[in-house]
Amino acid sequence: MWAALTVAIFSGWFVVTRFSVTRELRLWDVTALRYGIGALVLAPSLWLRGRQLPAARWREGLLYAFLWGVPFVLLVALGLQQTSAAQAAAVAPTLMPVFAGLLAWWFLKEKPDQVRLWGYASIVAGLACMLAFGGTASGAPSLAGIVALVCAASMWAIDTVLFRRSSLSAVQSAALICVWSALVFIPVYLLCGLSRLALASWPEIALQAFYQGILMSGVALVSFNRSVALLGPSAATALIALIPVSALLLGIPVLGELPSIAECIAMAAVVAGVFLAARPARSNAPASPGPPPATPIQGDRPA
Repeated sequence: MWAALTVAIFSGWFVVTRFSVTRELRLWDVTALRYGIGALVLAPSLWLRGRQLPAARWREGLLYAFLWGVPFVLLVALGLQQTSAAQAAAVAPTLMPVFAGLLAWWFLKEKPDQVRLWGYASIVAGLACMLAFGGTASGAPSLAGIVALVCAASMWAIDTVLFRRSSLSAVQSAALICVWSALVFIPVYLLCGLSRLALASWPEIALQAFYQGILMSGVALVSFNRSVALLGPSAATALIALIPVSALLLGIPVLGELPSIAECIAMAAVVAGVFLAARPARSNAPASPGPPPATPIQGDRPA
């Protein structure tokens, strides 16, 4: 359920962000609204229990802010500008579970079984078809945009694998990402005169403020981290690969983009790969209480 909530929010994010950056607002405004409002909303959670986080936790949060903060958003925004909403939604969320599964295999010794590997292959095949057949209608995808999205997917995957072994709660992680990102980006945003908020309508600003600052910076970060804690990085991120399918479906009523038959077939391949890659690793379940790292990882996060 946490992963499904994340998919729903992220799917709308590609559509909502594309809607504004092609009008009056720019990616700088979207980034400022996302982390500025997110920091105001989530910062109090860092002092809820009457004590401050130790310095080591703040340094860990800075690392997460680099992996899933301003650099991640700017890379995705660059991909949105260079490609299209459908293509951007097809690359980053789809490759992320593949990267996360491989990283978990190499560093956490979570070897995927044969079925999950077939799922990864189906996801990649579906992605390739989406880009190939989607490009015939909207133009050939930009190489720079694709590279930016691939880099964003790899950063997202690294963040996912690292958080699996973090002692931070999902709320603390989201708060630290927003606070660090706001401290770094907002001064640059104001001093360099990047704001175009005065040119946009209040309803559009309100929409972006709520979606970017509340849903993306708060709800989506918490829900995704909770899904990682409960399902593990491989299964949780495989479910996130459903984002391009949801984004394409949302693009029909919002952006008027009708997928072709070939794109529908590619979406079916992605869905099949997701269900294969997200299946629980039941063979490892009985042994989970044995290794020392397994129990504290789950216990450190409040339900």
